[in-house]
Amino acid sequence: MKRRERPVLVYDGDCGFCTSSARFLERRIPTSAEVVAFQFADLGALGTTRERAGHEVLWIDRTGRVSGGSDAIGRMLTDAGGLWRVPGVLMRVAPLSWLASAAYRLVADNRQRMPGGTAACRLPPDRRPGATAGK
Repeated sequence: MKRRERPVLVYDGDCGFCTSSARFLERRIPTSAEVVAFQFADLGALGTTRERAGHEVLWIDRTGRVSGGSDAIGRMLTDAGGLWRVPGVLMRVAPLSWLASAAYRLVADNRQRMPGGTAACRLPPDRRPGATAGK
């Protein structure tokens, strides 16, 4: 796999909560990553699928390794360095990783109820308004 200049953080651009969260991360956390909605990313080149990107936030590191969910957030925080590195590392080590994973899944599974979330957040990417078959 080709080495990347920058890591990539992939989020669900159809979800208002996810988009707001991604914009917050871009403004507040000094990550070196390119932050991109999966709907505008070449997922095949990134080594992932629409299904996975619609299910969880993804971190693709410079070597092409794909991490998802709370692990992706932890890796992004670690990449940011400074004080952000501490929670980034801690949330990827058991037993805190178990708690981080459970908290991430709780939020992700209920993102339509979160501020900015919509009913479309609950649907699989291929069943959302405006989705086209074979995309």
